[in-house]
Amino acid sequence: MLRVNDQIEVAEWELTESFVRASGPGGQNVNKVATAVELRFEAERSPHLPDAVKRRLRRLAGQRWTRDGAVVIFVQETRSQARNREIARERLAELVVRATEVPKKRKRTRVSLNQKRKRVEAKKARGEVKRLRGGVERE
Repeated sequence: MLRVNDQIEVAEWELTESFVRASGPGGQNVNKVATAVELRFEAERSPHLPDAVKRRLRRLAGQRWTRDGAVVIFVQETRSQARNREIARERLAELVVRATEVPKKRKRTRVSLNQKRKRVEAKKARGEVKRLRGGVERE
């Protein structure tokens, strides 16, 4: 069981881990040991996530969201399989926590008529300064 916060826990049946060989440095060890982890979370089928959280999670996950409604997190940062597994679970929990945050509603605002008037006056004054920079007539 992966505990995300006080309200949300992800059951083990919703998570699938597979280990593959990592790329990058590691010498001969990298060719022998499968240290990279691919964590797959079946978010769309999860009974623990409300629909609003699933929608936000889908938007936040981006390319990590698959067609069948799963979030795939791939980690190959360390040479340790156990540490990569921990990092993947932490990233999943962080992503779900970000999805639980309800975005603030935007309040429409208007620029006051006085502010519009001041802006136009400032533009006119600036234009006048530039106009006065013109060439001087010779007599």
